[in-house]
Amino acid sequence: MNILAVDDFATNRILLRVQLEAEGHTVLEAVDGVQALQVLEREPVDAIISDILMPNMDGYRLCREVRQSEKFGALPFILFTATYDSPADQQLARTVGADRYVVKPAPKAVILQALREAVQNASKRKRPLAPQADEAHVLRQYSQVLVHKLEEKNSQLREALEKERQAAFDEILKLNQDLERRVQERTAALEATNQELESFSYSVSHDLRAPLRHVQGYAELLGADAGSTLSSEARRYLQVIAGAGREMGELIDDLLELSRMNRAEMSQSSVDLDALVREAIGQLQMATEGRHIAWQIAPLPRVLGDAAMLRQVFANLLGNAVKYSRPREAAQIEIGSAGEEDGRLIVFVLDNGVGFDMRYADKLFGVFQRLHRADEFEGRGIGLASVRRIIERHGGRVWAEGRPGEGATFYFTLKRSAESTHQPINQSINHEQGENP
Repeated sequence: MNILAVDDFATNRILLRVQLEAEGHTVLEAVDGVQALQVLEREPVDAIISDILMPNMDGYRLCREVRQSEKFGALPFILFTATYDSPADQQLARTVGADRYVVKPAPKAVILQALREAVQNASKRKRPLAPQADEAHVLRQYSQVLVHKLEEKNSQLREALEKERQAAFDEILKLNQDLERRVQERTAALEATNQELESFSYSVSHDLRAPLRHVQGYAELLGADAGSTLSSEARRYLQVIAGAGREMGELIDDLLELSRMNRAEMSQSSVDLDALVREAIGQLQMATEGRHIAWQIAPLPRVLGDAAMLRQVFANLLGNAVKYSRPREAAQIEIGSAGEEDGRLIVFVLDNGVGFDMRYADKLFGVFQRLHRADEFEGRGIGLASVRRIIERHGGRVWAEGRPGEGATFYFTLKRSAESTHQPINQSINHEQGENP
């Protein structure tokens, strides 16, 4: 027999051909119902074995087209499927005129038996098989079967998607737990390291005081006992020793202050920034004596923080503004607010001093980092490091902008106090040199 095998999967067609050719049959092939009808027009065919689920034209429609054809209507027709296997599917197969309905995978004996039965049925048909139901009824059955299959597929897809979603969720949860554990371990290690460094800094700074007192004390005794017998050069040496001792003492004080800043407990309260600014400017009276400084001070809202620590922030920043604007005949220093960042108030301190090169801005807030020579401006590079640590402990950040010869602006962020009221920043109070705000 010449048997037409219709299936969109080549592997299925090959397996069917091997089984049928072993029995002496010749097998023709088509990938869907449309191509099968074309083969029927040009090749002699004695029987058709067709898959159901195929593109362009499925097996149900192919069977119905064949049964309604005057030329091919009596051909034996077997539906061979792995997808459609329900009573509704089998009923639709009988409705469209299929002789047999075989479920994949099937052994050769089952296929050959179905083929024999289909041929026997066909031998009884001398004309095309009359439709067993009208077109509308067939379409309804066909639609019901397709809807059922779609529901099954949707259910399978939902189950597969749910499994994939759950697997992905479990994997993400596992990764998050692992990441959280690693972060906790790293945080604990960093905290331990910081505590060790702070303890070391405090211990070294504290232990340096005793030998330093000895150096300063014996230098003073030497100057008092042998001052008249020493040469002018020797007396200058003693003065250098005494000056270096004082500088070393101030440096130790700064280190101790920086160490205490990290260990000190924070006392959170509503802080009046305007009051802190006035206090800081008042403490600079000696440094501003005889200078022409134009202070421009905008009202600042209340913030949440430690008043003592924030007082130190303004003391350091305003002290720097006064110091680095010293070369200016008419210095200008401005304090105000520059809006918000991530819900936090931005406070700035601006001056028209010597400024700095932005290429070295990252060094400004490091311990012992200075951008100017000691013979130009006094200082030990501790003040801005303290500012950064205080602001970071308040959950904010600090940064600076400047240009050489054009001044600098230092910014920091703080959380507003709950009872703070917004005040316009374009209002300002001008204070000339010698006047304490």
